[in-house]
Amino acid sequence: MDHPTEQLLVHMGPQHPSTHGVLRLDLTLDGERILDCEPVIGYLHSSLEKLAEKRTYVQYIPFSDRYDYLSSMHNNWLYCRAIETRLGIEVPRRAEYLRVLVAELQRIASHLVFIGTFGNDLGAWTLFLYAFRERELIIDLFQAISGGRLLYNYMRFGGVKADLTPDFEQKTREFVALLPGRLDEYDRLFTQNRIMVARTRGLGVLTPEVAFAYGCTGPNLRASGVGYDLRKVRPYGVYSEFDFDVCTAEEGDSHARFRMRVAECRQSLRIIEQCLDGLPSGPVRAKTPRVIKVPPGEAYTALESSRGELGCYLVSDGSDTAYRLKWRGPSFANLQVLPELVRGHLVADVIAVLGSIDLVVPEVDR
Repeated sequence: MDHPTEQLLVHMGPQHPSTHGVLRLDLTLDGERILDCEPVIGYLHSSLEKLAEKRTYVQYIPFSDRYDYLSSMHNNWLYCRAIETRLGIEVPRRAEYLRVLVAELQRIASHLVFIGTFGNDLGAWTLFLYAFRERELIIDLFQAISGGRLLYNYMRFGGVKADLTPDFEQKTREFVALLPGRLDEYDRLFTQNRIMVARTRGLGVLTPEVAFAYGCTGPNLRASGVGYDLRKVRPYGVYSEFDFDVCTAEEGDSHARFRMRVAECRQSLRIIEQCLDGLPSGPVRAKTPRVIKVPPGEAYTALESSRGELGCYLVSDGSDTAYRLKWRGPSFANLQVLPELVRGHLVADVIAVLGSIDLVVPEVDR
């Protein structure tokens, strides 16, 4: 005889330590089984897009750091590219190389945070400590050229703020030589760990059709077998000059999404090494007007950030401030697919699925 049951609504968050930010999930449960999930956002709303209308184009550069604070270099670069596109500014070749160099270091640093926190979500505290140990080496490099350890404000219209320090190249090469062995260590410690495999394999499967419907991009899309990477399909900067692979997996589950970040770290190392080998001489910044005024019109610029397609839609009216600025944050689109991934699973599985998506909540709220 079947016993009647009642559905239960549980609020997970906004203070739950595994939600990767101030995020609330409203879970509809039948026992431990998830019937539905509704993300509730807005706890970190910062009005960053509206602030662009009240700051000059130059004054707004540091604000771009704060959308995705784990990919500050990518956000800086995107905003500067949007203005350069409208003004037709030609960036010096050395500056283009430096932008790619720091962008790929930033990608690795961001993925290391993902690797560490995902391990922490599943109880592997050691992996968290190891990943942050390697990330600290990148943060030291960024501090040397920008003075910051989280928000760098390194990009400028027409180039970058400063050239490399005298020992930057040597320390970067030492890091490039060190990290592959450390990634192998992560694989031995965690990727094939039987507990990790049991908790993630076949969990939260994202099909290409669902990913397209929700606008998912980045490693989450590539883990579902779709090799879409803006660095390849719409090359920007000097990416077309570098040899690297677009990593994909077929499973589309939480385990594949974890493996994708590890694999992308290895490809970023390839790009960094080629960047250092071919680094040209010359200026690191083009001459630009003292007061930046963008001609009336609109433009959409995008690049491949750590979490997917990062876009900036800019509308200008000829003044020294933006008429309208809209940020296309990949975390926002990637979060929307979460209910599709957790339905039918258990409450404990929500953390493994959410962690594998790799959200940065300020990029969701804006």
